[in-house]
Amino acid sequence: MTTEESLRPQPLMLTFLGDQVLGRDVCVYSGSVIDVFARAGIGEQATRSTLTRMVNRGLLRRQREGRRMYFGLTEHSEAVLRDGERRIWQTGAVNRQWDGTWTLLGFSLPESWQRQRHDLRSKLTWSGFGPLFSGLWIAPGEVDVAELVADLGLSAHVKVFRAHADTGMDIGAMIEETWELAELAERYEQFVRRWQPWETRAREADEALAQRLLLQAEWLRVIRRDPRLPVKHLPDDWPAEQAEKTFRAVYERLTPLARDASERLLDLVPVRPDQA
Repeated sequence: MTTEESLRPQPLMLTFLGDQVLGRDVCVYSGSVIDVFARAGIGEQATRSTLTRMVNRGLLRRQREGRRMYFGLTEHSEAVLRDGERRIWQTGAVNRQWDGTWTLLGFSLPESWQRQRHDLRSKLTWSGFGPLFSGLWIAPGEVDVAELVADLGLSAHVKVFRAHADTGMDIGAMIEETWELAELAERYEQFVRRWQPWETRAREADEALAQRLLLQAEWLRVIRRDPRLPVKHLPDDWPAEQAEKTFRAVYERLTPLARDASERLLDLVPVRPDQA
């Protein structure tokens, strides 16, 4: 993971809203968002453009109070944020509960459907699948891909099965051949190198708010790219557990000061029923 990737405004915006707005029936003043994002290294123009784009995409809605514009969540953004919340705090980074089930997805597309093939492969990768063979992809656990396939208009060209490996098959070797484990491990190791110093570093309240925002956004980016492969079939030194410990330790240290800063820096108003 690169710093450039971690600082893209929309993931940061979603993280900020999940942290400060989700579940509270409030909207946040645009000026407050600009202030916090400036502390996280995002300029005012980029922040304003992100707010506008997210409104246009149905991820945010506006609520005017006097001369000030406030932004709140939509049903779409709430669903996205609830999913991220579950991924961080419930699902976690280490898969110890795997029951041996795999989801197999086979597809056969006309040779000329290069764009559709690219889109399907991209969506499958994002959903935790890896290419077992060119037209046969596999993911750990039971993965529901019906909506994904339907959205791409490919339901008639895809077959999905649940399966278990035959006795004696080397699952560890299959995993190494199917997924880029070295790249995934490096993402976790980079996260630890970047954030472990914050377990002991002195910090100010305003800085803590921005840093906790960056921490959460970067962590969610890492774990969303992790297919959650069964840990018992991964290398003994797999770095996900250490990275998760680092995330939780830094989050815990930053939270009291971040909460203090948010109370001072954020202008929040209740959602108006006629605006909801």
